[in-house]
Amino acid sequence: MSIKLKPLADRLVVEPKERQEKTPSGLVLPETAKEKPQEGAVLSVGPGRRDDDGKRIEMDVAVGDTVLFAKYGGTEVKIDNKKLLILKESDVLAIVEN
Repeated sequence: MSIKLKPLADRLVVEPKERQEKTPSGLVLPETAKEKPQEGAVLSVGPGRRDDDGKRIEMDVAVGDTVLFAKYGGTEVKIDNKKLLILKESDVLAIVEN
């Protein structure tokens, strides 16, 4: 997917990983019962925030990382019929290592 968003400062664009539509026992979950995704792939990152002296602080996440983020963090946007999240780096809880 060619992304058309360039996040600023310490923000990043994440494509949330959709939750399963069935429970392990096979029950189909309605849309209202599904939990909000908390895991996703990083599609784009900003250059990082600036400290008090104006020096750039690099981001800890990179394009291609899979991250866990705060349940209700970020701003949801829709581009090319895809739901994306714009998050601050502080909303990222962890990087998933394979």
